[in-house]
Amino acid sequence: MIDVPLERFEELVSEALDTIPPGLAKVMDNVVVVVVDDPPEPGLLGLYTGIPLTERGDWYSGVLPDRIEIYRNPTLEICQTPEEVVEEVRITVVHEIAHHFGIDDDRLHELGW
Repeated sequence: MIDVPLERFEELVSEALDTIPPGLAKVMDNVVVVVVDDPPEPGLLGLYTGIPLTERGDWYSGVLPDRIEIYRNPTLEICQTPEEVVEEVRITVVHEIAHHFGIDDDRLHELGW
């Protein structure tokens, strides 16, 4: 397992968020991205919890932010190099943001994610 300090891992998540095209970043709404050491269940690198943009309607008001969690320890466990960590964080961030836009896992896999 590679060691990446929490502060550096958070920077990698921030850098991955910066790669989201401005047009998409602009329409992201009411969502927070956080780094968490361990997932609620084994095998997860990230988790989106919330109401996707495609499912929000006129009733959507006063709702707590959606939450994207990026899990540090399992990511570090599967990576051997700092470059692998950067790439895995980027992939995981994009994957979870796709869920915010209403794209499910089946479609993400079809698209190669």
